[in-house]
Amino acid sequence: MQSPIDLTSDEIHLWLASYDEIADERLHAAYRELLAPAEREQEPRFYFERDRRRYLVTRALVRTVLSKYAAVDPKEWVFSTNAYGRPEIANPEVRDLTFNLSHTHHLIVLGVTKRRALGVDVENIRDREAAIAVADHYFAPPEVAALHATPEEQQHYRFFEYWTFKESYIKARGMGLSLPLDKFSFHYRDDEAVEIAIAPELADQPERWQFWQFRPEPHYLVAVCAERSAAAPRLTVRKSVPMQSDHECALQCLRASA
Repeated sequence: MQSPIDLTSDEIHLWLASYDEIADERLHAAYRELLAPAEREQEPRFYFERDRRRYLVTRALVRTVLSKYAAVDPKEWVFSTNAYGRPEIANPEVRDLTFNLSHTHHLIVLGVTKRRALGVDVENIRDREAAIAVADHYFAPPEVAALHATPEEQQHYRFFEYWTFKESYIKARGMGLSLPLDKFSFHYRDDEAVEIAIAPELADQPERWQFWQFRPEPHYLVAVCAERSAAAPRLTVRKSVPMQSDHECALQCLRASA
């Protein structure tokens, strides 16, 4: 086993995997060897082949990537869920590693960091419809007003800007949709900035969090939410084929908090 990656407390690593591109059945068989019995039982329960492949690649990605940061064999990772269903590392010897996971049509995103809460979300904005009615009903009033003030041809993209930021925040909080979406809102003071406002009843402070947004490809939008650290965080992005290859990617940050 290679020496673990020295992930410092000011780093956040994002790992991307395009599961449609991983079609080698020998790799699939190798992935299954990594899975816990319950994971092996879950895979064939998905009706569509693409969903079975997504599940298999996701589980392999999580196990192989986490093993790059800790001296734990990919087969030996143990996971639990918190009261809201968020997956967490349960290995007692791993105390400071945090991960979060998201997937959309064709793409999986895994975020890894240390000693801080982390949330990631990815959406395929080409294959999904922007549910403006959902925004009207569930988003905070300032977001609804800003969305309707956006030119109609740009509303689809603006909806998913808000949606991915919101998803990344509730995932970082580890509480999912138990956090009302209308009790926090995102604001853009210019084309590259984002700020969050949080209602007092959520018992949180805006300055606790930092946000970033990327487009790894034209039809994907990725948002990241992480607790602030003493040093300015550094984000690194890698594209991975589990058990075969990975390489660093240069992504332009579209929006970020101060």
